Amino acid sequence: MRVLLTGHQGYLGTVMAPILRANAHEVVGLDAGFFADCVLGDLPGDPPGLTMDLRDVTVEHLRGFDAVVHLAALSNDPLGALAPEITYDINHHASVRLARLAKEAGVRRFLYASTCSVYGAAGADLVTEDAPLRPITPYAESKVRVEDDVAVLADSGFSPVFLRNATAFGFSPRLRADIVLNNLVGYATLTGEVKVLSDGTPWRPLVHARDIAWAFANCLTAPPAAIHCRAFNIGTESNNLTVADIARAVVEAVPGSRLNITGESGADPRSYRVDFSAARSAIGFRALWTVQAGADELFQEYTARGLTYDDFFQKFTRLPHLERLRDSGLLDESMRRIQPGTARVPAS
Repeated sequence: MRVLLTGHQGYLGTVMAPILRANAHEVVGLDAGFFADCVLGDLPGDPPGLTMDLRDVTVEHLRGFDAVVHLAALSNDPLGALAPEITYDINHHASVRLARLAKEAGVRRFLYASTCSVYGAAGADLVTEDAPLRPITPYAESKVRVEDDVAVLADSGFSPVFLRNATAFGFSPRLRADIVLNNLVGYATLTGEVKVLSDGTPWRPLVHARDIAWAFANCLTAPPAAIHCRAFNIGTESNNLTVADIARAVVEAVPGSRLNITGESGADPRSYRVDFSAARSAIGFRALWTVQAGADELFQEYTARGLTYDDFFQKFTRLPHLERLRDSGLLDESMRRIQPGTARVPAS
């Protein structure tokens, strides 16, 4: 199958591309390149790809593909809160436009990376894909809007599927440090402290980046009727943990670290436990990585690859990295790359 993978130079895309290629798919990437240089260790071997803004894709870019795997997004709640209009422009409008163009180009499968955070403040009961959606951030709201708008495009020749990923964790050569397990392990590795700013009580479902990649691989080869216009929660019930539980796994992984639940940010309204049985029955997907195994992996990779304090808090944290690109005159206020020769003078 010939697959266009958007966001192939991001945290998930860097892990997913080799897994799809190992499953005999021809993978072509498409990425704006914001995080292409955010690498810890050796530079990964990317598939051939287009460097372009998602908002500039045309139908001609999509012809000849059997499937689109759409990961590209501004994937950060603080950024969404800072500039919600840009989040909706890229994550919502550009994503729906991409799906429409894919359908026009004859693409038969459209795999969309949604999120379990669409359930918002769902409480302690396990939620299935039929549960009410209660997004409480612009990022999660944009995902709900895409699901709604792309679903109406489905027909006999165009099968969208919405993969509602649990919160990702695990090592990727293009690291993200602003997701919960990656962040806690990094902070503990650098400071010796496992620091939780909330009260530790919210529930979070977690899933390893490689398990997410395998879920997408399963959807590419599943019978069309199994995935046609369906949403699937991606993860495993055993990784439904409170933030305090996650923190204790980090203490086990990082020798000599100590737990500090400060509670300074108050109670986090985002709390949800998720049922993942639909993906097991429909596409044969089973997540393999535990949170403890992921914490162990992250500590080993961070120490082996020489993670530094500055890289952890700047290069591998989405919001300050994008702000640095903007302040350096490489991005404009709409998060578009400024072409060489047109860059403004960086702010002093």
